[in-house]
Amino acid sequence: MAVVALAGCAGSPGVTTTALALQHAWPLQGRKLMLAECDPARGTVLFGALRGQYGDAYTLGNLSVAGRAGQKAFSEAFWRQLLDVSHEKTDPPKSRVILPGFTDHQQAAGFRPVWGLLSQMLHGIAANDIDVLVDLGRDGAFGPSEVLARQADVMVLVVRTTMPMIRDAVRRLEQLEEHCRRVRVVLIEEDYPDAYVVQELRKAAGVRVDLLGTLPLARREAEVFSKGVDMPRGFARSKLMLAAGSLAAGLKQELLQASPPGRPPMARAEVGRAR
Repeated sequence: MAVVALAGCAGSPGVTTTALALQHAWPLQGRKLMLAECDPARGTVLFGALRGQYGDAYTLGNLSVAGRAGQKAFSEAFWRQLLDVSHEKTDPPKSRVILPGFTDHQQAAGFRPVWGLLSQMLHGIAANDIDVLVDLGRDGAFGPSEVLARQADVMVLVVRTTMPMIRDAVRRLEQLEEHCRRVRVVLIEEDYPDAYVVQELRKAAGVRVDLLGTLPLARREAEVFSKGVDMPRGFARSKLMLAAGSLAAGLKQELLQASPPGRPPMARAEVGRAR
């Protein structure tokens, strides 16, 4: 269907928590879902949401050497890095998978020639039967990994409603609007009301601000994704997950109605290889 990239602003924007919440709530509707953690600074999923149970055996960094050996070697290595995070009671096996990110920020330096190949791979997957979310972290929409933002069907900027992040979002929106196909904004409620933030962004940046929706600042529930704590009672009906479900459903509906530019599919996705 499409590739959706998420990025944030200065500080601690909550991009990975937002991406994981969307993945958890995403309506599969007969498809599968992949979350690729592509933050060039370093990933947090392995030792956060996944509690370190896999060590660093499965990471984006393991694709660096394979990427230099060509598309075939890269594709084979890619499927070996996926981890199955499907809902045990409700999902088909291996229907939600994660490609964990770098475990060291220095790994991104050796990945420069590979970002374009990774972007091509993700779009080939999306052209088949897998929806793709890409977590670009705070700064991944710019610099060497920028190709993932440029080629995404939808670019989502995650903004906490604090003044430092609102000011930083102005600059980032200006840049994203220049080189991305479609830009959407997700607000994490904190200091200022949504209407005020949208108004300030439009006024200061002079760009169109398409608000996808909002998420509550729910620290206890968010720790399920940031620290891997056990899901509290009623987690699925919490404000965070109800809001994430609404965002995911709205985004998927928008993507289904859109007609993204055609891309030749790569080899059919082999999610069955996911751990």
